[in-house]
Amino acid sequence: MNIPERIRQHRLVPVIKLDDSSKAAPLAEALCEGGLPIAEVTFRTEAARASIEAMAKQYPHMLVGAGSLTNSEQARQAVDAGARFLVSAGFSRQVTEYALDNGIPVFPGICTPTELMLLVEYGLAIAKFFPAEQYGGLNTIKALSAPFPGMSFMPTGGISPKNVTDYLAFSKIIACGGSWMVKDSLIQSDAFGKIKALTEEAVALVQKEA
Repeated sequence: MNIPERIRQHRLVPVIKLDDSSKAAPLAEALCEGGLPIAEVTFRTEAARASIEAMAKQYPHMLVGAGSLTNSEQARQAVDAGARFLVSAGFSRQVTEYALDNGIPVFPGICTPTELMLLVEYGLAIAKFFPAEQYGGLNTIKALSAPFPGMSFMPTGGISPKNVTDYLAFSKIIACGGSWMVKDSLIQSDAFGKIKALTEEAVALVQKEA
């Protein structure tokens, strides 16, 4: 199964910010035991690379990706650490071209038709829609889908248990990015049991609607 299909199968992508790489392995364990062996570790902190490396090495069955990438050097570091897919908040030619040159799945962030045209130019068929709720949510995705019938979406930003099933009911959405099960406060307080419980609830919620 290819990586986009694995993401589609999971339906949820936990979006994670780690300030301390020592928390990466127990967090990965909580996600895997909760039934969601996938993570997008954002390059917003100095701990991102080491966190990806820890997850990828200690949990090789887990699908670990890197998010919030802004340049090709970050993309290279992420892949060297074990990232299997790359995500950017907006469209970056550097990140996109690095990914395509190295055969790594990449999901650039977009919120306008002009940005979607760039993805089409690069032969990409999956866009991160970010920040989803702030840019019109599901209604905007449906509107964008009309002139781009070959495009699928991975919305992130404002996704919660209250709206995730609405998004996933639309066939052009392969998965949603979310952070409610991996909140900073839970990670910082080592509440990995709570993270596992929230992950189990999230998996049950989205699979029930599948």
